[in-house]
Amino acid sequence: MSYFGELLPSRSDYATLKNGWRHDLLSGVTVGIVALPLALAFGITTGAGAQAGLITAIYAGFIAAIFGGSNFQVSGPTGAMTVVLVPIVSHFGIASLMPLGLVAGALVIIMGLTHCGALINKVPWPVMEGFTLGIAIVIALQQIPSAFAARNIPGSNTIETAWQTLKSAVQLGTHWMALFIVAFTLVIKFGYSHLAKRMHFKVHIPASFVAILLSTLVVEIFHLQVPSIGKLPRTLYIHHSLGESHIGITNLAIGAIEIALLASIESLLSARVADQMSHIHDVAHAYKPNRELVGQGLGTILASMVGGMPATGAIARTGVNIRAGGKSRLSAIFHAIFLLIVVLLLSPIISKIPMSALGAVLIGTSYRIASPGNLRELLRTTKASAITLLATALLVVLIGLIWGIAAGVCIYYILHRRQIRQAKLKPTTTEL
Repeated sequence: MSYFGELLPSRSDYATLKNGWRHDLLSGVTVGIVALPLALAFGITTGAGAQAGLITAIYAGFIAAIFGGSNFQVSGPTGAMTVVLVPIVSHFGIASLMPLGLVAGALVIIMGLTHCGALINKVPWPVMEGFTLGIAIVIALQQIPSAFAARNIPGSNTIETAWQTLKSAVQLGTHWMALFIVAFTLVIKFGYSHLAKRMHFKVHIPASFVAILLSTLVVEIFHLQVPSIGKLPRTLYIHHSLGESHIGITNLAIGAIEIALLASIESLLSARVADQMSHIHDVAHAYKPNRELVGQGLGTILASMVGGMPATGAIARTGVNIRAGGKSRLSAIFHAIFLLIVVLLLSPIISKIPMSALGAVLIGTSYRIASPGNLRELLRTTKASAITLLATALLVVLIGLIWGIAAGVCIYYILHRRQIRQAKLKPTTTEL
């Protein structure tokens, strides 16, 4: 295959179309139902708004599915990306997302064209787990304004911003009704999952969707006074002029590099996990990392041009796609089409969803991302891996995603080399 040949779509991408399209349709709708509340919530959390989240999920999800290198990847707005975007939007405004997305998307494409995709395999697994744990903590902290129905206080430090927002919410008077909706949504989200497993429901309905639906019904039936999403225009375009952006060249370059690195790492990690979940181990059917980067870059560029924001491959939605029986990239395409239909037909209903319910869904999602059971097992492996994991997570929360990963890699190799040196110095049985 030529240097650029592996970066282009081919007929083999749809080899299972004839026999598998029904499975792809069902899994696409299932993923769409999961993606709907997440897209709304991530858009709101970023500060770009619910509509921007939906636009990103539709455009980036569709383009990345066609041009990406994974047969199972589902792309869109993610919690990891909001961690980077929140301080940028708070400082430079929503208009900064367009130039950032254009430059970051171009950088991701360049990384694919120059075959940088294989570098993800060199990141140690404890660092990736620490990165994931750090993201989960930051996502949960970002939901304080939604949970307390409070004004979000802008800032670049997640912990400080969360603390100031919490203090302000308490001083102005705790919004108990919003907290009730948060608790109610979490109980439904986790309770329904256990109930579905115990009762062996034949039709899979995502727990997040059920929780959002019931919470919205409770608010509407009892006329509870809690903030909702509000009116959503039935359009797939938000106008932002490059002239409206006040982000300087230096901040644009730094932000775009950080976004590009994050988009690459998260997307390739998600694609790698997808192959593991699908038990794909042969090169012929495995994801193509460089093509995946090109697809993600194109998706981010298009989404940013129409009022969305940078996107990545989403591990949670990709996992749902596989568990729901997706056979090819057609399921991710169906997921984008489903969201498009929802925007065009159901915007008035979506506008009634309580903000606190969306915040609760993301709190529940952060718990799933952290995966406490898996975390406990990893912490019992080796001392070096445990230290690396916890240090990476802490640094991600305190100083940022990219610097946290970089520091985590350094810590891992320092501890790893120390272990090797100690093993060499340790006397063997024969020497004794």
